[in-house]
Amino acid sequence: MFRALSTTTIRLFVPLLAGASLRDRAIGSVGALIGIAIAGVLCVLFFPSATPWIVAPVGASAVLLFAVPASPLAQPWSIVGGNVASAAFGVLVAGLMPQPALAAALAVGGAILVMSLLRCLHPPGGAAALSAVIGGHTLQSGHAAHLLLPMLVNSLILVAAGWVFHRFSGHSYPHRAAPVEGKPAVAAASAGLLMDDIDAALDDLGETFDIGREDLALLLARAEIHAASRIGGAQLEAVKKVRRRKGAREVVPS
Repeated sequence: MFRALSTTTIRLFVPLLAGASLRDRAIGSVGALIGIAIAGVLCVLFFPSATPWIVAPVGASAVLLFAVPASPLAQPWSIVGGNVASAAFGVLVAGLMPQPALAAALAVGGAILVMSLLRCLHPPGGAAALSAVIGGHTLQSGHAAHLLLPMLVNSLILVAAGWVFHRFSGHSYPHRAAPVEGKPAVAAASAGLLMDDIDAALDDLGETFDIGREDLALLLARAEIHAASRIGGAQLEAVKKVRRRKGAREVVPS
């Protein structure tokens, strides 16, 4: 009982990321190292001394970009648009709301809405909006560019580094759902599964999943192929067993 309870407790703190492997995590670590280093070095060289050479939310962006490049939250527009739009909204809120705690709450909550409307939802955007408030970056103070400029440039450099890096990592970026090379092609509508069916199933569950609709459709189609292969192999083995039994009964003892 204690062992079962311990196993259940441990599982609560272990993230279950489908498709993850140690190789992918190692590649993601190397990619983040390279991306952040490039962004930092370039910004140190070209930014004025008064401007931060890198901003904290970009570190979180690097995790998504290099560890889960297929995520809709890690695509170029999500990173650049999400970070910059959220930072700009945070700057606006910081100038209009003098109470820091309320300004922080409004900045993060409003940033989620802004990113959603702009179709660039990006979790580090919440940190970008918060940075504007706690850093005192307001339009009136004249320091807004000290946040917005590095946020924009850091994000652009990071995306460019990710685009080049993933040419060699084995992952597509910007991500596009594509058939697996060297694997059997998926027959069209092999089980009558349509994109409308997937949308209906997502509506039934009422949850938001960190996977694109096209990737989900491709994943289900690949699963159908493996299931058909497994079932077909089991049926073939059952037929062979029946034939062997039938042959054994037909043998006449001498």
